[in-house]
Amino acid sequence: MQYRTLGRTGVQVSTLALGAMNFGAIGRTTQDEVTAIVDAALEAGVNLIDTADFYGEGESEEMVGKAIAGRRDDLVLATKATMPIGEERNHRGSSRRWLYKALDDSLRRLGVDHVDLFQIHRWDPTTTDEETLSALTDLQRAGKIRYFGSSTFPAYRIVQAQWAARELRLGRYVTEQPSYSILQRGIESHVLPVTQEYGLGVLVWSPLASGWLSGAVRKGQEVTTSRSKVLPERFDLSIPSNQARSEAVERLAEVADQAGLTLIQLALGFVNAHPAVTAALIGPRTPEHLHSQLAAADTVLSADVLDAIDEIVAPGTDLAPQEKFDTPPALLDASLRRR
Repeated sequence: MQYRTLGRTGVQVSTLALGAMNFGAIGRTTQDEVTAIVDAALEAGVNLIDTADFYGEGESEEMVGKAIAGRRDDLVLATKATMPIGEERNHRGSSRRWLYKALDDSLRRLGVDHVDLFQIHRWDPTTTDEETLSALTDLQRAGKIRYFGSSTFPAYRIVQAQWAARELRLGRYVTEQPSYSILQRGIESHVLPVTQEYGLGVLVWSPLASGWLSGAVRKGQEVTTSRSKVLPERFDLSIPSNQARSEAVERLAEVADQAGLTLIQLALGFVNAHPAVTAALIGPRTPEHLHSQLAAADTVLSADVLDAIDEIVAPGTDLAPQEKFDTPPALLDASLRRR
């Protein structure tokens, strides 16, 4: 396992981090399976676990808490808030009112008195940077969080939050968690340059592109991944963007074969090759998935392999732009761009 410094915090984290979104009902994993996954990950040198209150409305946090009991100090523990929890209109967002309650609920479920990294799961356009940053700064001073970060923020919001923190003399986001893979490279043109400018640690999610780069989605084979059952439109080959992804995957598989790598090793090695990236979040649903992904722990891609990838998917290109999560709200809601 390789390790890198998380932004400018001085904290060393493994370049493969364990994402817990699939723990529980979402991934149909039992507590025993979750504990086995956590045990194997820690034994392999993974030292960062990332979860969120939104995953199973707290179920993932509860399972992580049971799995790490007795070894809290051996790992970097991260969680997130902001996404809706239930139907109550104020049980969401980035207000001081909700962040205080959301964090207390997360700490209770995790069975800990603090988390190392507390992240704003999505930018909340209804709440000011001052409101959110002041709340996070106070939670940090209270010892409930060590650091705080953002997740899937548009580049301009990352910049705005950095300037707000400086102007208001508040704590600042020290990490960003964007979606990034060989098939979705758009953040290379805007988000990653900004994170480098401000020295943010970067924890990338979906490096296997929702299973497209796991080896389970190939031409001539029936797609049976759990993600394809939940979001079948993402794998419907009658859609042009999915056709483009399918063609790219076949060419990438050839590159991997020639390099003596699995497609998973190619995909994870690619995201960790970018100098702005600190770690890739892997989200195994089974111990078998974990071991296939841990095989990429020491993968270092040569310049020739990286050049071959660039020829298949050009730098800064998203093959499925409609699936981006950092699109400015005004592009999605007509009322925000019309008088």
